[in-house]
Parts: sequence; C-alpha cells; structure tokens
Amino acid sequence: MVKLATARESRMYGPRLARTNRSEYINAGIYLFATVLLISGFAAQFSYEPKSGLILLLIALALIAFVNLHDLIAHLAGIDFRFPLMDFDLQLALVEFTVPVVQILGTVLSFLGFLFIFLQAERGYGYFSVEKHALNMLIAGAALWLLGSIHNSCQIYERADGHVQILQQSVHIPFLMGSSLFLVGAILNSREQAGYIHHGLHLLDAVFIWLGIVWSLLFFIGGINNVTKVFKMQPANGLRLEKLRGGAQERLIQVQDGQVPLIIDQESRRWKETREESTSPPVVPTPYKDVLVGQA
Repeated sequence: MVKLATARESRMYGPRLARTNRSEYINAGIYLFATVLLISGFAAQFSYEPKSGLILLLIALALIAFVNLHDLIAHLAGIDFRFPLMDFDLQLALVEFTVPVVQILGTVLSFLGFLFIFLQAERGYGYFSVEKHALNMLIAGAALWLLGSIHNSCQIYERADGHVQILQQSVHIPFLMGSSLFLVGAILNSREQAGYIHHGLHLLDAVFIWLGIVWSLLFFIGGINNVTKVFKMQPANGLRLEKLRGGAQERLIQVQDGQVPLIIDQESRRWKETREESTSPPVVPTPYKDVLVGQA
C-alpha cells in the first residue's frame, strides 16, 4: 500500500520536462485516488453490500501496483537503465530499486489474499481450501509493505534542502505507521480466525476492518503530502534535490554528454586493486649483513 517517496534529482524532475512532470502528477494523483478506494472498500464491509467493498479493495491494490511499477521505471529511466551505477551509490539499489520491487510483491500477495476471500464469498464451497492461504497472504503482503516502508525511511541526504527533507518525512511517517497497523491487523485477524470456522466475508473480523480504515486514512494523509512534495520539487520552485553519490552523478552526466564510455566494472575493479595495494604493508628489504650471516 506504500509507494516510493524520494527526493532524487535523477527521477527526472530536472530539465526534460513537461511530459515527465505531468506523469509525476498523474502518479501522485492515482495513488491518492487508490487510498480513497481503500477507505471506501473497508467502510463498505459494514454496509449491506460488503462484496462491493472487496471489489473496491482489489481495484485499489491494482492501482497501487501500477504506481509502484511507474516509480521503478522512473528511477531506472533517470539513470538511463545503467545498472552498474548502483555500484557507486548503494542507496540507488537499496531504496530506489528495492522499495518498488518489494511493494509490488506485497501488493500482489495482498491482492491474491482479498481475491481468494472474494471468490469464496461469491462461489462458496469450491474455495474453502484456500481460506488459510488467503489469511497468510495478507500477513505476508503486510510484512513486505512494512519492509518497504522501513527501506523508504532509510534515505540519506547530503545535498538536499531542509525543506525537501521535511516534505520527505511528512510522507514517510504516515506510510510507516500505516504499514505497521496493517501488519498488526492481519496478524490479529489470523489469530482470531484460528479458533473458529469462518468462510467468505466472515474471514475479515471487525478489528481488522477498523484497523484497515485507520491505516487507509494514514496512507491518504501520506498521499496528500506526496502530492505537495511532487509539486514543490518541480524545477520552478528552485529546491535543491539529492544527487547521485559516489561519483555516479558525474559519470551519468559524462555518459549522457557522450564524453566517456561507461566501463564501470573495469574502473571499479581497478579502483579496488589500487586500494588494496595502498593498504598492504610495505616490504622491508633485508640488510646485507643478515644475508651473509644466513649463508654462513
């Protein structure tokens, strides 16, 4: 349910840009709309048509998976899909690449969990064997979202403005709190169902639904803050964003300008060899007198 929130300049906020800026607004808007569907889906579980609520949840999860896929492609496109640059800036691999992948996997598992519950409620006995798997998928999906939220919060800033960092935290904190509540709700729901025989919509107890409304509201707050962050990070606002570190930004600019080939593997290997040579202890020559004594 979380999405990647980053302050990287390489995420094409820079000079390219009317089409890219428009896609960023669309991305943030779709996520915000998906959180509204989440709130509506959980609230509909208390109505006379709870199955319609499950359909809203499935649509919301599909939209969130699409948003995370866009986040992944946007960052890879920002570095021209040059994966060797991740060797120079580990945050590029551990956050900008890992978070969307983890969130997509968690979204898929949660989607399958709610889909199995919906099929059991819709078609009955033929799907009773998957109810335990559905509850376990909800727990696994929530755990992956929490892991992605933790990764999302572990971003390091060296050059970004303080205003940018405040905007980042206003997005990270609701995402982290919402993911934690979702995991707690999924675990409590599974333990509650362990002592009873429930099927279909009864697999979602009231505690899970109320917690679902709460963490959906937290994601909605994070989504609003994310829209504000995307607007403030546009080039016209003049904020200083985070560049690639470890020399990756300079190499990317040089490659894009056609100045040097991107032969990073050889250069990084050569740099490691040079470092090993510099750290190895110097060889002390044996005095001539010791050599003569040894021969005698």
